Amino acid sequence: MTEPNDYQWKTLDKDLKRVAKLETGTMSVSRPLVGVGISLTFIALAALAAVMMTGNEPGSLIIVISAAFGAYMALNIGANDVANNMGPAVGANALSMAGAIAIAAVCESAGALLAGGDVVSTISKGIIAPESVADVNTFTFAMMSALLAAAIWVNLATWIGAPVSTTHSVVGGVMGAGIVAAGMGAVDWGTMGTIAASWVISPALGGLIAAGFLAFIKWKIIYTEDKIASARRWVPVLIAIMSAAFGTYLALKGVKHLIKISMPTALLIGAGVGLLAYLASVPYIAKKSEGLENRNKSLKVLFGLPLVISAALLSFAHGANDVANAVGPLAAIVYAQEAGEFAGKVSIPHWVMIIGAFGISFGLVLYGPKLIRMVGNQITKLNPMRAYCVALSAAMTVIVASWLGLPVSSTHIAVGGIFGVGFFREWHAERRARTVNQGRAPAKRLAPEERVRRKLVRRSHFMTIVAAWVITVPAAAALSAAVFLILESAN
Repeated sequence: MTEPNDYQWKTLDKDLKRVAKLETGTMSVSRPLVGVGISLTFIALAALAAVMMTGNEPGSLIIVISAAFGAYMALNIGANDVANNMGPAVGANALSMAGAIAIAAVCESAGALLAGGDVVSTISKGIIAPESVADVNTFTFAMMSALLAAAIWVNLATWIGAPVSTTHSVVGGVMGAGIVAAGMGAVDWGTMGTIAASWVISPALGGLIAAGFLAFIKWKIIYTEDKIASARRWVPVLIAIMSAAFGTYLALKGVKHLIKISMPTALLIGAGVGLLAYLASVPYIAKKSEGLENRNKSLKVLFGLPLVISAALLSFAHGANDVANAVGPLAAIVYAQEAGEFAGKVSIPHWVMIIGAFGISFGLVLYGPKLIRMVGNQITKLNPMRAYCVALSAAMTVIVASWLGLPVSSTHIAVGGIFGVGFFREWHAERRARTVNQGRAPAKRLAPEERVRRKLVRRSHFMTIVAAWVITVPAAAALSAAVFLILESAN
């Protein structure tokens, strides 16, 4: 047998490279299918759990189908909504993608199961009056339609890379199905007007608070002669403010499901948490800052741990609140089919809450990285200080909104905070450039075309996200109305 010659070896090498490229391409194509397969398995398991819990009771088939819809919605909440909490920390390199997903999955599940509550307003804050719905079947189909339509819309938004409000998606779904089922008069248009106003209020308030704290950090720490000494003085204060905000936030939005807490009591809890955090952070920051050089890069180290903790707390609070978007309508359907009547508020069975909690975690693990990258890297460049301002803004905005009685979206607040940070940086850079060009500062002059190029917020993403926000309620409503008509026809 003769040895292969050089030409044959080269031909074999080329063939092997082609095979390797084919294998790589096949893996790239099949990787998304793995996530789809796991998702379908989870949805099937949720339906199986419903079968086991309901057996052959009347309406069990509807409950099983609704459980599948609820699992699908929970997956989409994890894929889209959770990115708002973890995106800034990942974009600032305070957390790796794997670390962010692990922390968020644990904290989201813990928030849902420990503080998710056993009573949920299934009619989405009084948008549709239960008495306006004709019968149990009509009510059930309306809730099923709202659940499926909201899930489809959030799924589409995730696909195009737009973080949207899952709460507003459910609101739109309930409104659309309610209009078809009971007419325009069944909708509380005053409530809908308040929700529409929150589309502007949430991101504007979040952006202003985030920009305000970034301005504070720049003028009190970054632009001082001794940055490290300024950081030792002010970073513990910022940590205390963050801790107080989160203490109040969790008391209002998380622990309230376990015990009733008023706003003054929540503020007192927050003040106590803030004081303890200040006393603990003074020695921590002093030790952490030892040996650091007097430059901006050194300051990032001091904000890393507080940013990670804030992201974890945001995920816990999000799990406690937004799990209701997945399981609230499902709980209403279970109650209606088992009791033969419907109500504005119902108890959530444990198996329903578990579907919501695990669905959010699975959705995050399987599909979350896309939106995490979008929120963390692709809107504007974040570092630990900027991301810290976004996280702090999210907690404080919810507190202010709760005090004013305004319905707000955590998605709009967080993304609005990122916009606020980015647009503040643009304004500040433009202001410094004008100062330089007028000869009042010894710095490099920027040409007009260079100043245009240095836009710090990507306008394409800004427009896509704002457009998605504006059409979320009407889009979910239209989808829900269509699904309702299909279900009624099938029935």
